[in-house]
Parts: sequence; C-alpha cells; structure tokens
Amino acid sequence: MVNNRPSKALLCTGVLVYLFLYVPLIVVVVFSFNDSKLNAEWVGFTWKWYEKLIHNEDILRAAGNSLIIAIVSAAMATVLGTLAGLAMYRGRQKWLPALVLGPIAMPDILIGVSLLLMFILLNISLGSVSIILAHVSFCIGFVALAVQSRLAGMDQSLIEAARDLGASPWQSFRLISLPLLMPGIIAGALMAFTLSIDDFVITFFTAGVGSSTLPLEIYSMVKIAVTPEVNAVSTLLMLVTLTLITLLSKISPAVLRQ
Repeated sequence: MVNNRPSKALLCTGVLVYLFLYVPLIVVVVFSFNDSKLNAEWVGFTWKWYEKLIHNEDILRAAGNSLIIAIVSAAMATVLGTLAGLAMYRGRQKWLPALVLGPIAMPDILIGVSLLLMFILLNISLGSVSIILAHVSFCIGFVALAVQSRLAGMDQSLIEAARDLGASPWQSFRLISLPLLMPGIIAGALMAFTLSIDDFVITFFTAGVGSSTLPLEIYSMVKIAVTPEVNAVSTLLMLVTLTLITLLSKISPAVLRQ
C-alpha cells in the first residue's frame, strides 16, 4: 500500500518556510498597534497610529494617487489583455506569446529603466500618465494569461452552434464567448489592480515630482525610521492585497493553479 503522507522532514521544511514568510508580516501587524514609537518592545495596545494616518495628508494623497492609477491601469490592461489573450488563443503567430508575456519574465528594474529611457526619448513628462503607461505594459501579460486559460477550458461547440443558428461573429462573441470569459476577465482585472497598487520598482523609475504613490511614500518613511505609523499603513496595504487575492481565488481558482 502506497503511503501518500508527507515525510516529517518535508513537513518540517514546509512549516519553516511558511514561518519565514509570514512571521515578519505578523510582526508588522502586531506592532502597528503598539503604544510606543519604538519597535523594540511591546508597551500596550492602541489605535492612535491609525488615527494619525487619517490626518496625514501625504499618506492620503499618495493613497489616492495609488488608487486612481491602479483603477485606470487595471481597466486599460483588462481591455488590451483580453484582446491579447484572444489573439494568442486563436492566432498562429509564434512570436505573439513572447511579445505579450515578455514583460512578465523580465526583471522589474530592467522594465523600469527601459520605460524611463523611452519616456525621455519621447519627451513624455514623468508623472501619473507615465506611471499608468508603465503599469499597463506589465499588467497586460497577466490579464492575457487569465483570459487564455479561460478560453482553453471553454466548450467551443457552443460558439459553433451559435454560428450554425445564424448568429454573426459579433453576436456569438457578445452572447456566448463574453459571458463565459467573464470570470477570467474579472480575475485578470483583479490581478492587474493588485500588481499596480503594490508596485514599487517600476513606479520608482517612472514617477515624477508630485506623483508619489503609497509604496513610494512608505519607502520615504522607512528611510527615516520604521515607526508604528509605517507598520499601520503597511498593514492596511497588506489587508487590501490579501482581500483582492482572496476574491481572485474565489472567482477563478483555475487561473491561480495554472
């Protein structure tokens, strides 16, 4: 009889890896409620660091910029990524997947430097527009993957039946393909939003003066000191990200497995 239970060594290794990944996050969350400016020891429970965030204009401005940039970037990447996913699934061009999915495999710092040089050559001012264009460029591939995965699991006979019954290509897409694709499209949109609102490296190279995002603002705060206020804003950003990832896994678990 085959024993499918994992060995103790493998189980211990997995536990240690997950502890290494999540214990620092738990420490950040816990010390965001610490009633002390120092992260050296626990003094007592307090909400005052979150209350300070509400009245911190720099944090609120950066959070607003991040939200607007993430929404616009996700919307543009969703439209373009859906079209790219359809083209990758139905097209026969071997170069198309490499072109669409290339930014996913490239290092963020390489993408950031390349986009910075391109914006300078094209005389595009660095600011919210340049950040949005940069975020769209690396989010398209993730949306395309989600849509392509959904297309691979679709029953193509439904579309063929609609065409046989007299539906035009647009009608078959709007009434058959699009509703079936919607879980993959929504999953791709949520993934693009999460990647955009969390991005630091590419944003660092493409942001101009006065266009700070929340990750950039957190970085500027950390350079001075890791205060409980930094822990509080990091906790809120972590909560938003985990919520979106959970929602993404509920909508389209197949996308995350592939």
